Amino acid sequence: MGLEPYYGADLALIHHLGFGFHADMCAPGILRLLEPIRARDGLVLELGCGSGLLTRHLVAAGHRVIASDASPAMLDLARETVPGADVRLLVLPDDPLPEADAVVGVGHVLNYLPDSDAIERGLAAIGRALRPGGVVALDLCDLEWARARANERPHGWVGEDWALVTEFSVPAPDRFVRQMATFLREPDGSWRRGDERHENVLVDTARVPELLAAAGVEATVRESFGGEELPPGLVAVVGGRPA
Repeated sequence: MGLEPYYGADLALIHHLGFGFHADMCAPGILRLLEPIRARDGLVLELGCGSGLLTRHLVAAGHRVIASDASPAMLDLARETVPGADVRLLVLPDDPLPEADAVVGVGHVLNYLPDSDAIERGLAAIGRALRPGGVVALDLCDLEWARARANERPHGWVGEDWALVTEFSVPAPDRFVRQMATFLREPDGSWRRGDERHENVLVDTARVPELLAAAGVEATVRESFGGEELPPGLVAVVGGRPA
C-alpha cells in the first residue's frame, strides 16, 4: 500500500493520461485573469503543477513560469510535457516560495497538506510571495466536498493502457480519503498493479479571504475562474495584492 503523501509514478502517469480535462477546463479563465501579468512580462509561480497540464497553457500563452510540485514523479512528467520549462520541486508550507507576479494552481494543491494549520501557513506563504499588483488564482476543496461525497460508491476509469479503481471515505467532516488501485499495461501485455492512499484536508473556504488579507492579499471565493463549472465543493480563490 502506497503511503506517499504525493503521487507516485504509476498514479502520476494515470492522472496525466486520463485526467487532464480539469486543467484544460480552467485554463481559459485563469489566462484571462493573468492578462495584466502577461502585458508586463511578469513571472507566474504555479503550485502543484503536476504533469504540466496547466503549465503548457501558460507557456503557450507567452508567460514566464516557474512550475512547482511536491511529487518528483509528477515533475518528471512535467519536463516531458513542457520541454525547457523551469520545473522545480517545492513542498508547501515550509519550502520558500520565489517572489512572483502571479501565483496559480489547479488540483487543490493546498488540500494535500497534513492539517489546517499547514494550509493556513501555505496561504500566508503565497501572500508573502506575491508582488504588488500581483494576481492569485487557486482552487480549494471546501467542507462541502466531503458532504457531497459522503456516500460515494467506488468508481472505476479505464484507458487504453491504464485503469484506476477508487474507493472513497469521509472519516471526519474535514477529511476526504481516496484508496486507489492503479493498473498499467506492461510491454509484454501483462498488467502491473499498485496501491496508493491519499487524504485531503478540507477547509472552510469562507475563511480564506480573511487569511489572505492578513498577508496583504485581497481575495474572493468564486464558483469558477471563468465560464467553467467546478464540481460541488471545489471553489476558485481569486484575488491580488494592491499595487
